This record gives sequence, structure tokens and C-alpha cells, in this order.
Amino acid sequence: MKKVMFISSGGGHFSELMKLEPLFKNYKVSLVTESTKNKKSLSKIYKKYHISFLFKGSNNKIINLIKLLGDCFLSLFYFIRFRPKYIVTTGAHSAGPMCCIGKIFRSKIIFIETMANINTPTKTGKKVYKFADLFIVQWEDMLKVYPNAVYGGWII
Repeated sequence: MKKVMFISSGGGHFSELMKLEPLFKNYKVSLVTESTKNKKSLSKIYKKYHISFLFKGSNNKIINLIKLLGDCFLSLFYFIRFRPKYIVTTGAHSAGPMCCIGKIFRSKIIFIETMANINTPTKTGKKVYKFADLFIVQWEDMLKVYPNAVYGGWII
């Protein structure tokens, strides 16, 4: 069974990611998201999947940089432990390091740009677009921003 890591930051990005849950039954799944106050409830809700946590971002640039560095090490640890063939993400900053690590180790990267952005790219999307194996947008207008992307419609 193919190993697939599904990763995103918390909140709306994670909600979008979990709309892909019907696909999970076809793969050995690892979930990775940010550590939040509801971390324990997430572990209970999704107990049939292996779930790991990264640091939650901060509004303070220096603290955020330190947490991002920590996320790089945690991502490498999670990647080596699970060794996914595919990495699927709905983005935000915490997914960026894992996508880079996955690309180095020849995992296939599938990036789904958030539906929250109708005509402007996300910071992580702009970076991952350069090397993603499949880049999916949820708004047709985003094809102007990412011309080599695939329009997939909304994740519902």
C-alpha cells in the first residue's frame, strides 16, 4: 500500500485537507498539522490515522523564524520515520519544509492552493509551485497566476 503524507497548517487549511479523507482508505496515511489548543481532540477524532504535530506559527517574525527552523527538523524526522511516496498539502508555511524535504528524497509533491485566495498566490504556493509534481488551484482565475497548474475546482 502506498504511503501518503497529508500535511497542512491548522484552521482552514486543515479543514480543506480533511475533505480529502475519503481518499485515505486507499493508502497508508500520515497526517501532519500544527500543534494547537485542540491538539488532543484532533488526535482523538483522527485516531485511526497516525498524526504528528509541528509548531504553530507566530505573528512575531523572530519567533516565527525559530519555529520554522524547528519545523524543518521535525519535518525531516517525520519524513524519515514515515517515508511517504507522496506528499499532499493544502499549504501554508508549516507545509513548506516538508515539501522541500520530500522533493530532495524524490517523493511526489501535490500542492492544492487554498480556496481562500481567489486571485493572489500564497507565499508557500509561490515557492512550492516551482517544483511541485502536481499543482492544483481551486479557482479558474488562479490559472493566470499559476499557468502550469491544474484547475480542480473546490474541495467539497
